[in-house]
Amino acid sequence: MEKQKCQECGESFRGRVDKKFCSDYCRNTFNNKVNKESKNMIRNVNYRLRRNYKTLCELNKTGKTKVTRVKMISSNFDFNVFTSIYTTKTGNTYYYVYDQGYLELENDYYLLIKRD
Repeated sequence: MEKQKCQECGESFRGRVDKKFCSDYCRNTFNNKVNKESKNMIRNVNYRLRRNYKTLCELNKTGKTKVTRVKMISSNFDFNVFTSIYTTKTGNTYYYVYDQGYLELENDYYLLIKRD
């Protein structure tokens, strides 16, 4: 067994030929640094999705509700974040955050629905 250098801390260690780190701590620290930016982006998007889902659930207690755009925005709803889009044969476009959806109506109103 030859001495190798840890990719994180630079310390020498003995071990398998393909071993890159001297400890689990160094391996975790190295991988957390490498994945930091992508994890932050995913964390931020998931936070916005959870907030949108919570807002839709709070505003849509009955399963089908009509609300204003102002009311949704005042609840910190972000119209740029959703999980799927469904377009009907008649051309209506529903935006979904998981099972909670909304359809834009006239005069800044939205129809909130829950998909079963």
